[in-house]
Amino acid sequence: MPRVDDIGAEELSALLEKRVLAALDEAGGWLPFDRYMAMALYEPGLGYYARGAPIFGLHPAAPGGGSDFVTAPEMSPLFGAALARQVAEVLLLGHLEQVIEFGAGSGALAEQLLEALRDAGVPLRRYSIVELTGTLRVRQQARLARFGPQVQWLDTWPVQGPDGPEAVEAVVVGNEVLDAMPVKLLHRDDSAWFERGVVAAPPGGPRRLAFGDRPTSLRPPRAHEALPGAVLEIHPQATAFVSTVAARLARGAAFFVDYGFPEAEYYHRQRHQGTLMSHRAHRSFSDAGEALVEPGLRDITSHVDFTAMALAAQEAGAEVVGYTSQARFLLNCGLLELMEGADIRRVAAAQKLLAEHEMGELFKVLAFARGVPFPAGGPLGFVAGDRTHML
Repeated sequence: MPRVDDIGAEELSALLEKRVLAALDEAGGWLPFDRYMAMALYEPGLGYYARGAPIFGLHPAAPGGGSDFVTAPEMSPLFGAALARQVAEVLLLGHLEQVIEFGAGSGALAEQLLEALRDAGVPLRRYSIVELTGTLRVRQQARLARFGPQVQWLDTWPVQGPDGPEAVEAVVVGNEVLDAMPVKLLHRDDSAWFERGVVAAPPGGPRRLAFGDRPTSLRPPRAHEALPGAVLEIHPQATAFVSTVAARLARGAAFFVDYGFPEAEYYHRQRHQGTLMSHRAHRSFSDAGEALVEPGLRDITSHVDFTAMALAAQEAGAEVVGYTSQARFLLNCGLLELMEGADIRRVAAAQKLLAEHEMGELFKVLAFARGVPFPAGGPLGFVAGDRTHML
């Protein structure tokens, strides 16, 4: 078998498809969708995030481009500069010295936060990154090498101490992390609910991946409102992750930025085909079936049910201290002030972070905290336009 370093993208995809088919055989012919999504994204050496391709960054048409999508830190360094003001507030109010970032991608956000905190004179002893993908970790290490031992990478979460998982005192950040966590798919017919998984089809012919349903006791929120034929996501892995972060957070705050909705909007009847999407080369595919095409070559994502995330944090003992749009959060953190004096290209890029038809409204920021004495108006990023009451 050739080394993955020596073969092309299409061959990698074919190898991953064979591995999925083998997993199907081992499982009796059916895999839940979240198991398939985990393999498509994270299978060592073959999954989308694990194969070493330049998936973050410039549009393919731009000089040096070739990525699949652009995240906010790659779009504008002012994203990290604004977020750093919120991070600095928590570090100073909580007398904290550590930031923990989950899923640091290209390392752009870490670089921006480290630079902004240094320039503001905010004490920061350690910037820790939790990164599950070895190829991304290598890219981050190269980009952040100039910060020396101040930056470290964690192999496990939560961190294991001599007496078990350690309590955490830190500011936690995660940009576009929750949407990349595998989801379960639920399908309602006229009278029953089914879990949608992956099968090999057609029987007796060349085997290709397809959807197949099995009866289930699982239900989405607002199940009684779902239309016949609805296909909806639930987020057990993301809620378990948020619960763990909230439970281990002894003192500090966590800020998660992602695209999504509160429960009432997420499971609205007009969204009866869910939010599952795949992406490649800056093209988006909204047909759920496209997630089975080119495994390993496409990002697979789901919008975030922020109500579920907030409840998970709250039930784990943290206090939900803010929820608002990305635009409002960045404005509260002084993005307009940061834009003053910037050249026209940097201003245009930053405006995409705010525009409703770009990232400003679809992306939201959820924050929860424990043991931080925020002012009466709450954290900086939520002093105006907080929507916690909508969760």
